[in-house]
Amino acid sequence: MTSPLTARDRAKAERSDAILREAARLFAESGYNGVSLEDIGAAVGVSGPAVYRHFAGKQALLGAVLIKVSDDLVTGGTRVASDGSTPEERIRALVAFHVEFALGHADVIRVHDRDVVHLAAQDHAAVRRLQRAYIELWIDTLSPLVDADADELRLRVQACFGLINSTPHSTRAAARHRSATAAVLAAMAESALRAAT
Repeated sequence: MTSPLTARDRAKAERSDAILREAARLFAESGYNGVSLEDIGAAVGVSGPAVYRHFAGKQALLGAVLIKVSDDLVTGGTRVASDGSTPEERIRALVAFHVEFALGHADVIRVHDRDVVHLAAQDHAAVRRLQRAYIELWIDTLSPLVDADADELRLRVQACFGLINSTPHSTRAAARHRSATAAVLAAMAESALRAAT
C-alpha cells in the first residue's frame, strides 16, 4: 500500500514538470549546447544548482524530456487506438491524436530532431525502444486496411510521421490556424497512409 502524496511531494512533482517544460522550450530555441542549467533554473525561478535536486544534470534532463514525450505517445496512442471499434476508426483516432500532439508539442519535436544525439546511451536506448513500440502500434492498426508487407507498412507509418511532425515548426500558420491545420494534416496523413501503389 502506497502512502498518499504530501503537499511537499506534489510541489516537487510540479517543479519537476515545470523544469521539463522550460528545458524543452529552451532546448528548442537555442539547442542543447546553447542552454545551461542556470538558464533552465532561471526560467522556473530557481538557481541552476537547485535543478540538481530534480535531475542529475543537463544530459539527464534532456533524457527525461525525450523519454517522457516518447512514453506519452505510446500511452496515448494505445488508449485512442483501443477506443475504436473498426480499423478505420482506430487509424483515424491515431492520426488525430498524433496531429494534436505535434501541434501542441512542436518544441519537443524540434528538440528530438536536433538533439537526440546528445542523449546518454541508456536514455537513447529507452527512447528508441518506445519509438519502436509506437511504430508497431501504428503498423498493427494499419495492417487490416493496407495490403502490404511489414516493411512497406513501416515506411508508410514513418512517412506519415514525417509529414505531420514537420508542419508545426515549419510554418507559423500552423499555430495561428490550429483547427484548420489539424484538419488538413489529418486528411493528408490518412491519404498518405492508404495511398495506392
